[in-house]
Amino acid sequence: MERTFAVIGLGMFGWKVCQVLMEKGGQVIAFDNRPEQINKIRDIVTQAILLDSTDEDSINEAPFDQVDAAIVAIGDNIEASILTTNLLKQIGVPYIIARAVNKTHFQVLRQIGADEVINIEEDQGSRIALNLIAPSVMDKIALSKKIFLAEMALPDKLKNSTIDSLDLTNRFNLKLTGLRRTVSELDSEGTAVRKEMLLFPSLEDKLMEGDVLILIGSEEDLDSFLKGMEE
Repeated sequence: MERTFAVIGLGMFGWKVCQVLMEKGGQVIAFDNRPEQINKIRDIVTQAILLDSTDEDSINEAPFDQVDAAIVAIGDNIEASILTTNLLKQIGVPYIIARAVNKTHFQVLRQIGADEVINIEEDQGSRIALNLIAPSVMDKIALSKKIFLAEMALPDKLKNSTIDSLDLTNRFNLKLTGLRRTVSELDSEGTAVRKEMLLFPSLEDKLMEGDVLILIGSEEDLDSFLKGMEE
C-alpha cells in the first residue's frame, strides 16, 4: 500500500529523507518557508508547499490529513521545531518524527508528543526513510556499492515454510546467510528467560514466527523480495 509522508524543513537532512522516500515508492509532500528551497525540490517530490509551519492557521490549511507520518527536519531553529511538532500533534498527524540538535531539545520534543526523536545528519537520513518506507527491514549494511546485508523480519506468509521451499536464490537472487531467533528457556529457578540465538539452518528447517532473516543481495533484489511478500 502506497504511503504518504510530510517532510518539514528542506535542509541537507530533509532533502535526503525526501529523496530516499521517493526512490522507494513513497509519496512525499515537502514543506519549507523558503521559496528557493521549494522551487529546487518541486520536481523531485510529489508536492512542494511554501509554509510557515509555526503558524497555526497555515498548518490547519495544509494537507496534513493526507499523510501517514511527518518528519520535522528543521535544523537549528529550535523554537520552530518545537512549535511545528506541537501543532502537528494537535491536528492529529498519526506518527511524528522530529530532529533534535541537543539533549534539552530532545527532551522537549518527547514531552510534547513526538513519537520518535533523532539527532543525526544527512548520512543517516536514508536510514530513517528506509525504516518508514519498509518497516520490516530492521537494518541494512552496504558490503559494496551494489551488495547489501539486510536483517528482515519474517513475512507472515512465510511462517512454517521450510528454507528449501523459499528457493531464494532462484526466485529473488538472494542468499540466506542465517537466522536470528528468540526462544524462551527456564533458568535454574524455573523462570522463563528469553534468549536470542543466531542459527545457520539446513534446507529442511522450518521458519518460525518472530524469526529475523539475514539476507545478502542487491538493493533491487531485496526490494523485489519485499514487494513479493506483500502481494
